[in-house]
Amino acid sequence: MDTQAELRRDIRELGALLGRTLVRQEGQALYDLVERVRQLIREDRDAAVAQLGEVEPATARRLVRAFSIYFHLANIAEQVHRGRELAAARASDGTWLSQAVERIQAADVPEPELWAELDRLAVRPVFTAHPTEAARRTVLAKLVQVAALLDERDGAPADEERLRRRLEELIDLIWQTDELRVARPDVVDEARNAVYYFDALYRDALPGVLEALASELGRLGYELPVTARPLAFGSWIGGDRDGNPNVGPESTEQVLELQHEHAIRGALALVDELSSDLSSSIRIAGATPELESSLARDLERLPELEPRYRRLNAEEPYRLKLTCVRQKLLNTRRRLANDRPHEPGRDYAGPEELLVELTIVRESLLEHRGELIARGRVERATRTIAAFGLQLATLDVREHADAHHHAVGQLFDRLGEDERPYASLERDERRELLSRELGSRRPLAQNPPPLDAAGMRTFETFAAVRGARER
Repeated sequence: MDTQAELRRDIRELGALLGRTLVRQEGQALYDLVERVRQLIREDRDAAVAQLGEVEPATARRLVRAFSIYFHLANIAEQVHRGRELAAARASDGTWLSQAVERIQAADVPEPELWAELDRLAVRPVFTAHPTEAARRTVLAKLVQVAALLDERDGAPADEERLRRRLEELIDLIWQTDELRVARPDVVDEARNAVYYFDALYRDALPGVLEALASELGRLGYELPVTARPLAFGSWIGGDRDGNPNVGPESTEQVLELQHEHAIRGALALVDELSSDLSSSIRIAGATPELESSLARDLERLPELEPRYRRLNAEEPYRLKLTCVRQKLLNTRRRLANDRPHEPGRDYAGPEELLVELTIVRESLLEHRGELIARGRVERATRTIAAFGLQLATLDVREHADAHHHAVGQLFDRLGEDERPYASLERDERRELLSRELGSRRPLAQNPPPLDAAGMRTFETFAAVRGARER
């Protein structure tokens, strides 16, 4: 069966399963109406319009939901088959990364020039803000499960029956789930939707992409540093104040806290996996003095570490070191949640300290016959954590320049140093004034500054950003 025939089969089957759901959940009458409307739309549009005009509002809502869910299911089936086609194309023609490397090789770029460009490689996809986004994570999660089941099928009769039952169960759940929220989502709700995708990237896609990138660049003779960030992410959600009055300093802080929580959660999952895997014994594989001294400092500074870890993993320095890393991540989470100051050696001020410790583990493995382990799972975890850091994504704070000028203008005007109000200055004059002020060391006003309500919102936003940077 060709791919298009398989796609049509899956869509037909999902449509049939949805029909059975409609009968179970709403009755035969709704199913018959859906089928009648579907047939009329194909054969007689005018008759379809007339039929729809007679439908009561409550029934119309169920009718719309039926067609909406059908199109969701059809789109999922199409994505699954598109994924299979792309996988087949990659198997026969190579990935787009491998093809790009081949074109670079054919171009015969001098190594110094090529490596200088690769040193600057930095791709940053940005999640833009969509405050009216209606998709709920619970619906998205169920559609992902539908996709996984479609991708799993292999044609065996027993498996087909099992998968059909699970698909039917999921479609019932989707029907019983209200895809519209009772309350309009706020900025933090939108951020939670975004971290749903970030979590999936962290867990599934990004480790493989970064590993493939490092491997392909190796064909060019370039070794991508394990702590490099050739791929990172950004977001406007919680920082896009331009035209959205619902985004204020409080929501910015809440979104940053949410992103920190999910970034640390992702790092903890990777560290737990490494800790479980790296059971290398000091009596068999050995460890570097750097790893041993780093571990000794950790054990001294982390008295809360459970004694059983010190006892059971005494001869497994890699596992014990990663247990200490885990404790520091937990301490970092508590510090951020409680807005406490950084404690050197007990938590992480930023991702750089965490990456240094993972690098110590990697270098020790490289020196003690653990090259495959170091260049495999340890590098994958390190590259992934480097990409997401401890903040998941950079938050772009966007504000119309007029809001900034409004706040700054009040501060300048109260000094009375210029005959004209700040608002009347031309652009070049403002630039000169601001440049001169930035070059001075004086504070423009006390803290908090004497600003009106609009000016204070701008000031508080900058204060929130500064606080986040200092944490």
